[in-house]
Amino acid sequence: MRVNVHAAKTNLSKLIEAALNGEEVIIAKGDKPVVKLVPISKNRLKAGILKGQLGQVPDFLEPMSEEELALWEGDE
Repeated sequence: MRVNVHAAKTNLSKLIEAALNGEEVIIAKGDKPVVKLVPISKNRLKAGILKGQLGQVPDFLEPMSEEELALWEGDE
């Protein structure tokens, strides 16, 4: 669905419902499309969603081994 700015102001509630129902809503200024109305995704990031899938994660609070420290300092 493509509407001009004036029609969008007049029918905003209907346009929001159309977008929520999956319809593509484009708002145009004159003949030029300028905005697409899309719903905000309801999927939220869940903490721990990748737990157990990343393998061994280093403990960054533990001191480095002498070999790792030498690599960081460039003393190969």
